[in-house]
Amino acid sequence: MHNVKRIHFVGIGGAGMGGIAEVLHNLGYAVSGSDQSANRMTEQLTRLGVTIAVGHSAEHAAAADVVVYSSAIPADNPELVAARARRVPIVPRAEMLAELMRFRSGIAIAGTHGKTTTTSLVASVLAEGGLDPTFVIGGLLHSADSHARLGTGHYLVAEADESDASFLLLNPLIAVLTNIDADHMDTYQQDFDRLRGSFRDFFRRLPFYGVAVICADDREAASLIDQLHTRVITYGQ
Repeated sequence: MHNVKRIHFVGIGGAGMGGIAEVLHNLGYAVSGSDQSANRMTEQLTRLGVTIAVGHSAEHAAAADVVVYSSAIPADNPELVAARARRVPIVPRAEMLAELMRFRSGIAIAGTHGKTTTTSLVASVLAEGGLDPTFVIGGLLHSADSHARLGTGHYLVAEADESDASFLLLNPLIAVLTNIDADHMDTYQQDFDRLRGSFRDFFRRLPFYGVAVICADDREAASLIDQLHTRVITYGQ
């Protein structure tokens, strides 16, 4: 992102969005964002020096080199409309996370349940081991008092969100699957096979030297093991 200096987030108050914004701010980018209302995340970002606007207006994104949006933002949002008119790149949250992951060894945690807890545990273990990871978590990591942090180590630990299938934009080195349950079925046309297949496709984004970590206690997750052509480590049982 050599030509990018100013990054604007539409829907910055969400944990995933705000976490990425915090990491980019700490990398030296001029970060701004907007949301419908203030919350703990926007207040934390304001304290860090991120410019936050409450409400949505075309002028909020007027100076941005790229605009990042969450899946909850409609296409007719005035900030997205203005960015399109200026031919400014508009990218989903997961694509910006993938860009961050491109420069580190990514550990992406997927699954219907337990993503936040597992991501927090992995980040904490790496930190205690002196590996100082970068992390972006959908909940508060109490030991760091933050949803995100820019570390000096090689690892980036993040949740991989299947709710809108955006986790298929990520290219991690290590992919973890906690379980598969019938959730967010609108995204998958009410087809459980399609949902299960998306997790298989998530693992297939691993490089040939990557590692899949799968919970063997979950029948649906374990059913993917024989479909993968990469190294698999199981846990449970």
